[in-house]
Amino acid sequence: MLLDKLNGPQDLKSLSVPELEQLAGEIRDFLVNKLSVTGGHLAPNLGVVELTLAMHYLFDSPKDKFIFDVGHQSYVHKILTGRMDRFDTLRKQGGLCGFVKRAESEHDVWEAGHSSTSLSAAMGMAMARDYKGETNKVVAVIGDGALTGGMALEALNHIGHEKRNMIVVLNDNEMSIAPNVGAMHHYLGRIRTDRHYQKAKEDLQSLLQKVPAIGGKLAKTAERFKDSLKYLLVSGILFEQFGLHYFGPVDGHDMEQLLDTMQQASQVQGPVLIHVVTVKGKGYKPAEADSFKWHGITPYKIESGQVLKAVGPPMYTDVFGNALIELAERDDRIVAVTPAMPAGSGLMKFAERFPGRMIDVGIAEQHAATMSAALAMEGMKPVYAVYSTFLQRAYDQVVHDICRHNANVIFAIDRAGFVGPDGETHHGVFDIPFMRHIPNMVLMMPKDENELRNMMKTAVDYNDGPIAVRYPRVNGTGVELDPAMTPIPIGTWDIVRQGDSAVVMAVGPMVQVAEEAAELLRRDGLSLRVVNARFIKPLDTAMLDALADEGLPLIVMEEGAVQGGLGSAILEHYALTGRSGVPVRLIGIPDEFIEHATIKEQRIACGLTPERLAAEAVALQPKRKRATNQH
Repeated sequence: MLLDKLNGPQDLKSLSVPELEQLAGEIRDFLVNKLSVTGGHLAPNLGVVELTLAMHYLFDSPKDKFIFDVGHQSYVHKILTGRMDRFDTLRKQGGLCGFVKRAESEHDVWEAGHSSTSLSAAMGMAMARDYKGETNKVVAVIGDGALTGGMALEALNHIGHEKRNMIVVLNDNEMSIAPNVGAMHHYLGRIRTDRHYQKAKEDLQSLLQKVPAIGGKLAKTAERFKDSLKYLLVSGILFEQFGLHYFGPVDGHDMEQLLDTMQQASQVQGPVLIHVVTVKGKGYKPAEADSFKWHGITPYKIESGQVLKAVGPPMYTDVFGNALIELAERDDRIVAVTPAMPAGSGLMKFAERFPGRMIDVGIAEQHAATMSAALAMEGMKPVYAVYSTFLQRAYDQVVHDICRHNANVIFAIDRAGFVGPDGETHHGVFDIPFMRHIPNMVLMMPKDENELRNMMKTAVDYNDGPIAVRYPRVNGTGVELDPAMTPIPIGTWDIVRQGDSAVVMAVGPMVQVAEEAAELLRRDGLSLRVVNARFIKPLDTAMLDALADEGLPLIVMEEGAVQGGLGSAILEHYALTGRSGVPVRLIGIPDEFIEHATIKEQRIACGLTPERLAAEAVALQPKRKRATNQH
């Protein structure tokens, strides 16, 4: 096998085109086998095998810079750059990252877990190269879905203005995670289906070259005629109007055509865009048939494509989606808004039931936020369903367009807390700090799936401004669901276990952790009061004041950043009300990025465990009482 003899990208240079095609097949087999055990982003990587081979064959990484948008399609790149023997550790604690990771290899020059950043990064690297007087190539690979992101269009505008040497590879597979939407998607579709443009352009170029001594006015006339031809054959020619030389569309699985086109593009002065058409999931029938499902996949059976999933209570995501349908049945003002994540956000059933009230804006989180504000201001009930990590991209819009207007937007914030193998770029651990300090915002988190349903009812009934409910990427606790949803009084907490040794204010899944800690302490003769601090903003100040009067030590436990989190809010309240002597301890995520692992491993690493909580409670006991319990 050729793959077994591969030690690095330099080994590709001596291969023939047929050997490269053979290697592509071996890489696909390798990925299908390895990911059946580890899970991961299968379909995106199967689609870019030939493309990644062609890049490493023609260019010289790491001298030449390869920038992968998002980075989840970099598995082939990892294989070719000496990490094949580590694929058994993919997305595991201490193992290979599922995205580009600079600490892993000198060939990984740009990290990203969010889309639409590659063109800006490429522009920065191209400018740095020119400032330093170097000559290396800069190659950015961006998907067609990522071009719906405003940042990518901002970068295109600047790239066309600067006219620096760089290559943009547009990987056009008609998909991001879900099928793409919008004008850019339809524009690329027209190019894909119109094969006449490139042929006519090439024929005209050939004809002009045969005319002797073209110069002056004749040359200018010929160029104008050539430009006019673009508009005759394909309306728009968007990329050339942006100032990039356009090559394509190219079959992304035809190795000879890919190599020839990339070779031509590398000789052109100025920015070039190569439009490569690929099939997501290429080479594995289940993934080709449903690349949406196989974008990111858990372990599976290779022969049948059956996905291996643990049986248990429903995911919080699914509980949210079902609750939203129930609410929308009774309120036709409700519309769902998603930035290209209809399935991940649990909205597929909603889309089937209410197709006219499902709004997928593509990868455009900022637009989704501002549009939701306007919908709310015109009397609708927009539910902006978004992953916590992606909501970061719309921070200004949340402040300026939603909260400042006091617009009645409902935020359904999924993936709040740790997300496991997707790692540091995808953890939802910063939304509490960046949302709770904004005026007019209400922020809540349920302890279980039944409370999530009630919080959705609370949010829909609330008419006084923006309100957010955040929930984790885990299965529910298995509690019985009430037949009818009941609203919860805004800003009220719930004591789920009485105790008089210490009090823990726990948020979301940490309520369960606190109950387990209470059981550990009970065996040692201590009783831990567990408070479900379900409203992060506004706080239950009446309970906080009563606790301060009671004089019990307090522990705040949250699966979010300690800086600016619920614990910070409680300390602020006590400081502002002159109760700064209340003993408070904070348990949360420290001031660092937490790498990929299982959610359980990530919680252990940060001390979000019953054992850590119990130890803190013991340490806060008066010395005499503590000594008694230690004996």
